[in-house]
Amino acid sequence: MLTRETFLGPWAGLPVAWTDDDRFDDDTYRGDVIRCCEVGIPGVYTGGTTGEFYATEFDEFQAVARATVEECRQRDTPAMIGCSSTYTLGVLRRAEFAASIGADAIQVALPFWMEIGEPQIVPFFEQVARAADGLALSIYETTRAKVTLTLDQHRAIHEAVPSYMMVKANAGTVGSTPEGCAELSKVVNVFVGEGLWGTLGPHGVRGCCSSVVYWNPRVCLEMWRELEGKDWEAVKRSQERIKPLFDFLHSEFASKGFTDTAFDRMGGVAGGFLKTSLRSRGPYPAATEEDVAVLQRWYRENLPEMLEL
Repeated sequence: MLTRETFLGPWAGLPVAWTDDDRFDDDTYRGDVIRCCEVGIPGVYTGGTTGEFYATEFDEFQAVARATVEECRQRDTPAMIGCSSTYTLGVLRRAEFAASIGADAIQVALPFWMEIGEPQIVPFFEQVARAADGLALSIYETTRAKVTLTLDQHRAIHEAVPSYMMVKANAGTVGSTPEGCAELSKVVNVFVGEGLWGTLGPHGVRGCCSSVVYWNPRVCLEMWRELEGKDWEAVKRSQERIKPLFDFLHSEFASKGFTDTAFDRMGGVAGGFLKTSLRSRGPYPAATEEDVAVLQRWYRENLPEMLEL
């Protein structure tokens, strides 16, 4: 079972492979999971924003979750299943299924269509924990949920749900600031994007739900070794080295309306590690082969190590 001592590192937050007729491409997806396991990525996770949980039917969720857990289990790699939904029962059904197939952890955001009230927050996570039968719980904290948790709320959730072990802290949430990260890391493991490791690493960061790790595993895992070794100067140098990549992606592609999954598919395909489709589910736009070529050209001119697997 995962513990705070083992729930660490850059976990690969994989996109789902879709066929040209918009069906789950089981073989291609399983191949991407296998590659992540075999290269030594600490854990594999699906069902976040990149995994398009918001655009996946329950039967598709089951198929993707089963493929993830089966391939990870065969290779002794922990698997986390995102179980977010717009309502409690939707989360509970997903959490129960994840537990039934042997997942190692689940990740859940607060229901987000209508703003959840403060009195409902702790009971919601208590219900989820019961449905998950004690699996390690990660909270996907994002301003997209309309509500962000206070430090005291995080503490209250952990007190009520001891299996709460990790938070994915995004911009605008308490764990994304140095002071908040330092305090929150006393309660649970704080995951933030690699671009913040140099800033927040000294304040207790323990990993991330990552796309960079499958854009180029070698580059990201080396950064992780630097963070594990608390070589903060090396982490900051690595952060500065990849910062122009994020700047380029924003300046070149943000105007196209790309969301998380479009960026992450493009990055995984451009580096050559993922074999997933570029297709995103509508109405959200997808990257094209031409976009991949633009990114590859930028890599060759500015960050060639991203093309060296």
